[in-house]
Amino acid sequence: MTTDIGEYIVGAYLKLVEGCDVIDYNVRPPGGGVAGLSELDVIGLDFNTDTAYLCEATTHIRGVLYKNNQETVKRIKEKYARQQDYAMQYLKNFKNHRFMFWSPVVPEGYITERIINLNGLELIINGEYKERINELMQLAKTTTHDSGNPFFRMLQIMGHMRD
Repeated sequence: MTTDIGEYIVGAYLKLVEGCDVIDYNVRPPGGGVAGLSELDVIGLDFNTDTAYLCEATTHIRGVLYKNNQETVKRIKEKYARQQDYAMQYLKNFKNHRFMFWSPVVPEGYITERIINLNGLELIINGEYKERINELMQLAKTTTHDSGNPFFRMLQIMGHMRD
């Protein structure tokens, strides 16, 4: 499965801002079968803080929506539950687990009112998503090394262009 741009955005943030040592994309539980069909978009591991980041990245620029509002909330809850299950099964040696849902456009109202109450799920949506991109943009203007992340490299090129 190919990595999409939203996943690269999350990976860049985890590596360059949060300080993760390892980033992996489109992670599937081992063993195949039905469980193996459920991927985790981005996992970041920070060995210094003993923290595992498990992230869902949904980059629908016209707004996150699966069929209808109820189905969207159901899917977000299911993805969060998969993150938690994966952490308990495969990342239990990490002292800290951070669960995140990243999306640039989430309609305010029904969806946000229901997902904001998912205890332990960090929402990086709407304005908060934009703030994270801005942090990466500022960092890109002050660095030149290749981080191995194509999204961040694009920000670096844009930040270092000359007139």
